[in-house]
Amino acid sequence: MNNKVYATIHRTPQGDQRIKIKKLAVSGMLAAFTVALSGFSIPIGASRCFPIQHLVNVLAGIFLGPVYGVSMAFCTSLIRNLMGTGSLLAFPGSMVGAFLGAYLYKKTGRVSLTCLGEIIGTGFIGATLCYPVSALFMGKDVGLFFFVVPFLMSTVCGTILAAFLLVILRRLGLVSYLTRQMNE
Repeated sequence: MNNKVYATIHRTPQGDQRIKIKKLAVSGMLAAFTVALSGFSIPIGASRCFPIQHLVNVLAGIFLGPVYGVSMAFCTSLIRNLMGTGSLLAFPGSMVGAFLGAYLYKKTGRVSLTCLGEIIGTGFIGATLCYPVSALFMGKDVGLFFFVVPFLMSTVCGTILAAFLLVILRRLGLVSYLTRQMNE
């Protein structure tokens, strides 16, 4: 019998607990990785893009799923804010992108839709949700779509990096291996 089918049919509470612990550990490592590399930026015109969060959102969406992906994005934003290297705008931007990318991957299993979900979730929805955060909590009066262009530039850069990394991982057979490891 196929191990995946066997594991799905005969899942035990201990097995579910192991999967949760693995996903929690990987979430923590991805959050630490993102915080450590949050100083890396790419200048594009008058804006600076911080692509690592978006790269990690795509990876978390594929390997961890929506709950752990959003939790990882929240923890990363919280730590960066506590360290003074992030702003309140990181919360809606990163969390919506992480959720939509992970949700689309869970429903379709397609990496391309995961990438598209990250771009739409962060670049459009998350950026638009930053308007009330900016107005209410940061005292900045900006236009409703003010954050769309900079968020889009950042998420597109990070998502392209994630796509390249995933192509390499897939060629090495590591995407399916890591997915299996996370769910066993």
